[in-house]
Amino acid sequence: MGFSNSSNIYEIVLVGFPNLQQFSMFLFLSLLCIYLFIIAANIIIFFVIQRQPSLHNPMNFFIAVLSCLDICYTSVTIPKMLADLLDEEKKISFPGCILQAYVVHSLGASECYILTIMGYDRYLAICKPLQYSSIMTTRICIFFLVVDCFVGGFLIPLIEVVLISPLPFCGPNRIENVFCDFLPLLSLACTDTKFYIMVEFCIALFILLIISLPLILFSYISIIHVILKMKSKIGRRKAFSTCGAHLMVVTLFFGSAAFIYVRVSESSFVDFDRTVSLTYAVFTPLANPVIYGLRNQEIKKSI
Repeated sequence: MGFSNSSNIYEIVLVGFPNLQQFSMFLFLSLLCIYLFIIAANIIIFFVIQRQPSLHNPMNFFIAVLSCLDICYTSVTIPKMLADLLDEEKKISFPGCILQAYVVHSLGASECYILTIMGYDRYLAICKPLQYSSIMTTRICIFFLVVDCFVGGFLIPLIEVVLISPLPFCGPNRIENVFCDFLPLLSLACTDTKFYIMVEFCIALFILLIISLPLILFSYISIIHVILKMKSKIGRRKAFSTCGAHLMVVTLFFGSAAFIYVRVSESSFVDFDRTVSLTYAVFTPLANPVIYGLRNQEIKKSI
């Protein structure tokens, strides 16, 4: 990743939540507890799934991958937020800011693809149970799908890095956010950025609304159609329960991500944007182990 020598900005200031400075120590302790819980809960879920033979099925394999993604994702964003809560300057180097934005987008895109595959897994399990074992239980197929998710997740955001890093940045150097992201960075460029904002919009549209969301909607429309045909109430309840956790995570993840990225201009509601960014970066990874760990009876019993 090369960075332009024409940039006069060597450091970026992450403004965060300036109206809550008097609560910085309380916010630091709260965020630290959340971060430790996310790390500990996801590590427990990962090792329980790995060590318990009864949990060795495709859905739990994807949950274990999701746990690893959440550990990596929060480790890219939350430690810097914690440091900024105790630091008045809240600075990050310009290359470091570009790198953080790239990793955030890469891990976010990878998680988007994993959630899409999990929806497809539920579709096969409920709508095509006789074909499920021949499609989803082979280790080659599962690992092939996961590798594709990570390769696609880490390749596509490179387009944004290649386009944005050579731009001239001559000031100001303040980002109204809690972590670095490409769209706020573009607002600092000393040139017309309409083309770059449109590229950002198209990439987000492609990942969220063209690839992932249609596949998830197709999966769940098919699932609901099959469930409504079931005569057994117990069977319906069981089928809904297996999909409920995934739907909750998808709604939280896609809702916040779409609000942040699928738009062609910056919002004028800065505080609301920061809150949504915090939801995307902190509360969605916090919800994942709770939803998949505490609501999953098999994992709960194994723990």
